[in-house]
Amino acid sequence: MAEPPVIDIDMDAFWQDPYPALADLRASAPVAFVPQLDGIVMTRRDDISVWEKRIDVFSSEQPGGLMTRLMGQNMMRHDGAPHATQRRQVQPAVSPRTVGRHWREAFRDAARVILKDLSSRRSADLCVEYAMLLSGEALRLITGLEAVSAREMDAHSQAMIDGIANYAGDPEIEARCLASVAALDAAIDERIARFESAPTDTDSLAGNSMIAVLTRCGAPHDQIRANVKLAISGGQNEPRDAIAGAIWALLSHPDQLALALDGSVGWDRVFEEYVRWMSPIGMSPRRIAADARVAGTDITAGGRAFLMFSAANRDPAHFDDPDRFDVRRDTRKHIAFGAGPHFCAGAFAARALVADVALPMIFDRLPALRLDPDHPVVFRGWAFRGPVTMHACWH
Repeated sequence: MAEPPVIDIDMDAFWQDPYPALADLRASAPVAFVPQLDGIVMTRRDDISVWEKRIDVFSSEQPGGLMTRLMGQNMMRHDGAPHATQRRQVQPAVSPRTVGRHWREAFRDAARVILKDLSSRRSADLCVEYAMLLSGEALRLITGLEAVSAREMDAHSQAMIDGIANYAGDPEIEARCLASVAALDAAIDERIARFESAPTDTDSLAGNSMIAVLTRCGAPHDQIRANVKLAISGGQNEPRDAIAGAIWALLSHPDQLALALDGSVGWDRVFEEYVRWMSPIGMSPRRIAADARVAGTDITAGGRAFLMFSAANRDPAHFDDPDRFDVRRDTRKHIAFGAGPHFCAGAFAARALVADVALPMIFDRLPALRLDPDHPVVFRGWAFRGPVTMHACWH
């Protein structure tokens, strides 16, 4: 029996930059047990692409997992028919048709307001003053939580993603997560009550929001709360980090920016290459539900596994010079949004927000946009990764 090798990693270094450790694991131990995570770590794209679909072995149902315990059991923590049912119920709020008819132009309206304020200034931290605000405004629209401000949305999202990545069990992180969960539950319940008492027009923005759509189909209230919080936990930080990170990547690679500005490549290519290169959502945790042999290694039911999307997206078996940011690259094999039945339901909305709105509009509205040399950009995180701050200047 070929048991997984035991590989220790320095968690502080992993938090600062996971890619060197992931490259070592991918090359020498693509299926390894990492004591610091108390789980199996998988790093090769082909293994993840195949085994993510095997929900009989790598189950998303984790009754004692952090997400389920802290936020409730959402559709990401269901498999099979329950997952498919909840996904169908949510889909009308985030489908390509709804994004095209309602959300894309609403995203543009929100970006115009934010950029009007920024254009009167000469510098700002674009993580906070653009990416975070725009992502928060987009989530207020999509979820239907009009009473929650964009900044509150970001704070709640960050508290929840910190909580569900809190494998070290820090009680302060858990307390912040639970406080945000309680605040969001109250706000969601208020909107459910309003939509139940006064159903909204299905052609309106509010009528196409997640809470309105789920209320109309009769979803249980606890299920609505869980799935709206799921949308907030990933739907805020992923586009926020992709917006700020992609701006930084382009400003750091002027030759790549020139290709986007002169139309040689579309903004969609910029987005896809960025989420491949610097995966905002770096992994998916799974419960090992059955014994299996993966890449010549025997794994045993009962533990947990981490499918490392960030490692898969830099797998040299599929991407030449994978550590390089190149907007001309063929990115079709990246799995930044997953690879199986749990492929991100909000992926189309995220693409529209970042590629159709956030990136082209900021480079159009802020002339001579450039990085502030006095404030180096710092990235952090491995489960969720993005810039902490991103100071920029313009004329």
